Amino acid sequence: MQPVSTRSELSGQKLSRPAQVAESIKKFIVTEGLVPGDRIPSEPELIERFGMAKGTIREALRILDAQGLVKSRTGPGGGTFVHEVSRERAEALLGNYFYFKDLTISDVYQLRRVLEPELVASLAGNLPPRVIEDLEAILASYAEPATTDEEERDQHVASLRFHKVLADQTSNPLLSFVIGFMLTILSDITVSRRLYTPINLDLWARGRDYQTRLLEALKEGDSKAARAIMTAHMQTAQPLMEGQEAFSLKRFISD
Repeated sequence: MQPVSTRSELSGQKLSRPAQVAESIKKFIVTEGLVPGDRIPSEPELIERFGMAKGTIREALRILDAQGLVKSRTGPGGGTFVHEVSRERAEALLGNYFYFKDLTISDVYQLRRVLEPELVASLAGNLPPRVIEDLEAILASYAEPATTDEEERDQHVASLRFHKVLADQTSNPLLSFVIGFMLTILSDITVSRRLYTPINLDLWARGRDYQTRLLEALKEGDSKAARAIMTAHMQTAQPLMEGQEAFSLKRFISD
């Protein structure tokens, strides 16, 4: 069985021979219906299957290990096994790609405006009681405006956690991951660039009001209202956050 493809179908980038083998092993895992914990063929079996040298096979396995898709164990019962990549690891790996991309508030909200209204519309009337309690507890954590920069920072992070809890409730794993990752990026941007300063009472008041009304619409099962409230929330929050971003840039230049 030779490697299926010599190029990434979408990017057109030519793959090295070990990378080709790694891709073929992934296809083998899917084709054979292997699940996390299942053993993949041994090194000699892979050499025979792919007709590649030992060094190429070992490098392919190292690639898959670095991606978190396989794990090797030594000793009795050892071997190489299929491994499920955790969401945290996937976000960390993807975050490395964006590390030097200099994302802006506008970049993030361009996606938020599209995805989050549809997310909440699909969740209306479908939230378990424990999730509603979690959301109410988050809202209660910033019932009053912050009086210090540290409190403002914590309230910003908590407000984004409100949205993250919602993203975790969708049955669509891709939508959940994309929104969750996007919120993690926004939280990191907010904290690292100190976008929570100066304290913005308008941002706090409007944001909390939208979230309170959104939660009521979700509890009542009103998907149309939930979508409209989230749309307005995103449209209002973006210019306010862009204002915080502009202030941060001016502060950086003056320093």
